[in-house]
Amino acid sequence: MRRISVSAIQDGDILARDIYSSSGVILMSEGSKLKKEYGLRLADLHVESIFIYDDIQQTETGNIIEEEIKRQCGEAVRDAILKYTSAENDELKEMVKIADDIMKDILSEPNIMYNVSCIRDKSQELYLHSINVAAISTLIALRAKFSRSKAKEVAIGALLHDIGYTSISIDTTDLILEESDDMIRKEIMRHVIYGYSDVEKKDWVSKTVKDIILMHHERYDGSGYPFHANGEKIKMEIGIVSMCNQFDNMVYGRMVKRHKVREAMDYIMSQAGRQFDLSLVQLFMESVAAYPIGTTVVTNDGDIAVVVRQNFKFPTRPVIRLLKNSGGVSYPSNEERDLVKNLTLFIVDSVED
Repeated sequence: MRRISVSAIQDGDILARDIYSSSGVILMSEGSKLKKEYGLRLADLHVESIFIYDDIQQTETGNIIEEEIKRQCGEAVRDAILKYTSAENDELKEMVKIADDIMKDILSEPNIMYNVSCIRDKSQELYLHSINVAAISTLIALRAKFSRSKAKEVAIGALLHDIGYTSISIDTTDLILEESDDMIRKEIMRHVIYGYSDVEKKDWVSKTVKDIILMHHERYDGSGYPFHANGEKIKMEIGIVSMCNQFDNMVYGRMVKRHKVREAMDYIMSQAGRQFDLSLVQLFMESVAAYPIGTTVVTNDGDIAVVVRQNFKFPTRPVIRLLKNSGGVSYPSNEERDLVKNLTLFIVDSVED
């Protein structure tokens, strides 16, 4: 199985994972035979990439949250937020249960790495962004030796961190914030104030969760907003969500230009001790796969390969299966290289066919 852009779909390709609409309805089921023309239709639905079957057998998924569980959590987050914005009730309390589900899933496989799927329907962006940020943040909190109760606060805060966007009428689907005018930028930045106001008087929301909602755009060096807080003024819980929020925004191009997973990780690493706490960046780098399973990559030998497994704590050195050499000649179907064991071989780039 490997991931390809929808523009690379060929007649006869077989879909390896279900594709869902924004309402959770299956648009195409695993096993569907594809046609090249489907690429344009999927692009119109804001689906940018898919997984297809090939002769590569994947032995582990590498996901903290399996695709089905992630979808279910995404629906629950979406439903809670939609009900909350349409009525004066406390549907947001559902986030507590979702946080429990995420905690349970992560604790069931403590040595696994987060494997970004890179597939997201833009109409579901807010909800799935919240799930991704919550999953990575919770993993890092647990690896930072937070108690379960503190890690749960991180999960709830991450799920709710962008709730303020429900009070903003600006369409952010294709918005690039740095290219927008001052009025739009200022309104977007107010989402932290709107979100805090939404939960300020809710007794079931802890002070830590409220602080995460209000301060998740603060930076360790004081360059963030709304208070330009710095250093120890930014709690570890806030710092975790701040870092994971930035990473997910970059990977999915959410109000910033889109980056490859490795590029986004390199940026986070470059800001260690600057925008983000050094110890948290170190945990982040150990926890997120730089080259998600199914990614087609190029090695320093010029070989084309696909990532089939991850090596815990070695995010840039997965197990790859060789497809073609630099001359375009195909390798046998079972030719694998473990980059932890093959120290002279490394990945120089990732590609979407």
